[in-house]
Amino acid sequence: MTDPFTDTLTDARAPVKTPCIGICSTTSVGDWVCRGCKRYSTEVIGWISFGEEEKAAVMRRIEKLNKQILEEKFAIDSEDELRAGLRRLSVPYDPALSPYCWLHNLLKKAHHRIGTLEGFGVSVRPEYAGLSMGELEQQVEKEILVLTQAHAERYRVS
Repeated sequence: MTDPFTDTLTDARAPVKTPCIGICSTTSVGDWVCRGCKRYSTEVIGWISFGEEEKAAVMRRIEKLNKQILEEKFAIDSEDELRAGLRRLSVPYDPALSPYCWLHNLLKKAHHRIGTLEGFGVSVRPEYAGLSMGELEQQVEKEILVLTQAHAERYRVS
């Protein structure tokens, strides 16, 4: 079965960077899906041996799943402000990916240090505006993990 998230070839721009954000639960806790970067445990373990096309396919999947969940809840009003906020808080991000992936990293790494997304160039959509940063992060994580699990089952990832 063809996987719509990974069936195109990689862009030959630059080597694909690891999506690791320093919250690895596959190697430390034994999770099947990393709580930080959302790679499957086999992808975390095999990353070094993957070719650029394999790495790019993993990144496309992660980017599309994150974007699908985050676009529903947030609007990115200023990529420059988001970049500046990530740098200010020392949150890693890959400029080659969607800003929604950057926002995911911000929520994962710093939701407990920020009370609002004001000053990060991000607004919360009205239907989610009443949630705290912690609640938003938990909601996003829950939905991404459900979607990641569904993707794995659909395409028989092991």
